[in-house]
Amino acid sequence: MQPFLDRLIALVGDDPRMQAAALVLASLVLATAADLVFSRLLAVWAKRSKTDVDDRFIALIHRPIFLSVLFFGLWLATARLGLAPRLELLVLRLLKSLALLIWLVFLMRAASLVVGVMDRLQGRSRLIDPRTISLAANLAKILVVGGGIYFFFLVWGIDVGALLVTGGVVGVAIGFAAKDTLANLFGGIFILADSPYQVGDFIVLGSGERGEVTQIGLRSSRILTRDDVEVTVPNALIANDTIVNESGGPWVKQRVRIKVGVAYGSDVDQVCAVLQGIAESHPEVEREPEPRVRFRAFGDSGLDFELLVWIREPVLRGKVLHALNIDVYKRFAEEGIEIPYPKRDVYLHRVEAD
Repeated sequence: MQPFLDRLIALVGDDPRMQAAALVLASLVLATAADLVFSRLLAVWAKRSKTDVDDRFIALIHRPIFLSVLFFGLWLATARLGLAPRLELLVLRLLKSLALLIWLVFLMRAASLVVGVMDRLQGRSRLIDPRTISLAANLAKILVVGGGIYFFFLVWGIDVGALLVTGGVVGVAIGFAAKDTLANLFGGIFILADSPYQVGDFIVLGSGERGEVTQIGLRSSRILTRDDVEVTVPNALIANDTIVNESGGPWVKQRVRIKVGVAYGSDVDQVCAVLQGIAESHPEVEREPEPRVRFRAFGDSGLDFELLVWIREPVLRGKVLHALNIDVYKRFAEEGIEIPYPKRDVYLHRVEAD
């Protein structure tokens, strides 16, 4: 670079303004050449690929490179003008700030491009789902903005160390004042990272609320109950509570248990056959795994049986329980199988007066 500058200065003479103009013109030519390389040559190479990601990346990066080369020429030209030191320093810092702003915009757009690619790849990898995409987008914004602020301070000569110490003291005070908000924020990050549940899952909270997860935010999660009531739960409570995910496990299917008692003296084989037939004839009951009937215990008033069936998804639980209970009651009445209820025999003893 230095031999090129020496030759350029020798051509234009000793006039600082002519030298500065020559440097600006040379930087403009170099910036245009760099722009042509990225917009023409690399674009032709990128079109040979099957995806449009590289084309979009080249379309994003060629303009920052053009402006960066141009700003570098303006920086060299400013140094040749012989301005007052404070004015020259101000101009140089403005040029660096503009270049920093341009590259920050590029990084934000590039991060959005990467997030868009991750969104396309949903379903192809277990590591890519809506929660990881949201987490990646938020982390990218934090890193780009945080890095931009740090380098902006360096450009303008601001002591970052002193700011960090001051920020630490202020952060401690804010932490005590907004500990609940910060707890919810970190709880949301842990939920997104650990993924105990996802949007669309049916969960049961420790307090008893059961419903479908409709949204997972950094501060709270929203659950739509079976009564169509939306419940907003702070993430700090969820992160420290026991959560039952009915949609988790190897599949979305869920097992439903129906407990029923029959009177002593009933034909247990008949009871098993009737319950098995009721389950196999119901359209909402899954055939795999197959329904099962179990004789559980000798109860106080009768024999305790349990019908175990699988349903396609947790949302059908109430509907299937309702239908199977009705079928069991009707079929038992048709088959003459008695459903017992608690009975007490009271004996009165008459005591003769002595």
